[in-house]
Amino acid sequence: MDSRSRTPTDPRHQALLRWLADLAPEHGLILEDISPASSDASFRRYYRLATCPATPRGSVMAMDAPPGREDNPAFVHISHLLRQTGLAVPRILARDMDQGFLLIEDLGRQTYYHAIVAGLDDARLQALYRQALAALVQMQATPVDTLPVYDRERLLGELQVFAEWYAGRHLGMPLTDDEQAILAGIFSALVAHNLQAARVFVHRDFHSPNLIIRDGDNSSNDSMPGIIDYQDALAGPITYDIASLVMDARTTWDEPQQLDWAIRYWEAARTAGLPVDTDFARFHEAYEWMSLQRNLRILGVFARLAHRDGKHHYLPHLPRVSAYVRQVARRYGIFGPLLRILDRIEQTPVVSGYTF
Repeated sequence: MDSRSRTPTDPRHQALLRWLADLAPEHGLILEDISPASSDASFRRYYRLATCPATPRGSVMAMDAPPGREDNPAFVHISHLLRQTGLAVPRILARDMDQGFLLIEDLGRQTYYHAIVAGLDDARLQALYRQALAALVQMQATPVDTLPVYDRERLLGELQVFAEWYAGRHLGMPLTDDEQAILAGIFSALVAHNLQAARVFVHRDFHSPNLIIRDGDNSSNDSMPGIIDYQDALAGPITYDIASLVMDARTTWDEPQQLDWAIRYWEAARTAGLPVDTDFARFHEAYEWMSLQRNLRILGVFARLAHRDGKHHYLPHLPRVSAYVRQVARRYGIFGPLLRILDRIEQTPVVSGYTF
């Protein structure tokens, strides 16, 4: 069980209910109809509440985000930036920043990931992802002058979880001193390459669990996916979010599908005047290197979430993420030593034979 799950007797949960009770008359909240909606990799928790039939919305979301653990001012600020850009993000209906409680719009119950798991047909899948690509292009035009920078120190620091939590803790295969030195060189080259990309708004988790299939919205943006979980956004490489989308840690996309969506994004980004490389081959290499950076980090983060935080539902995704790492590493000679390290720690059989 997640050690941070909330129960009806939890003092923080009780404080949230008291806060919602004060808001109930204004927002038509039915406090008896409240249920956990989701939890994520952070300390944030969401609850869905029904509203009275007379209110214009069928349900709303209550966010419990402890101030000492979550950056709620960043959530509010970035929500404002994205709404100004015209994106479909939750409206903030009420907030108590001291307690870390927010009442926000409910964009819908079904994420892209839910729809994919339920067996979405290909025509609908392609339509949804074309909408997501359009939203990504629009999102990357968001002003970033008030956001922290995804700089070298941050990018390098994020990679350290790979050795500690994936190799050492999850696989029980601590890296040797030589392997640590090899990885340090690879990580340095990887980060230097990724920092060559132009700097734009980076969501950091622009993938299927954070894209909502919206319902009950007749606005002009009704074909646009709802976007959530953006509070950690930074000003960083333009290649990051397309890598997140096409090499999704939660669902496997084969290379032809990755390439199709990447080309569609690249064409739309160029049309919109975004600073992507004019040569698709160079752009393809750039976002693949960015995906390698991201997926090495995810291997460590998912292992840490399982072994430190008790969130074991992340573990089934590790083989997929490792496969994405290998997909890219096989294509570029500089990453040969990384493959050999992966083969050892993942105990992958080495196949030998004749070459003709």
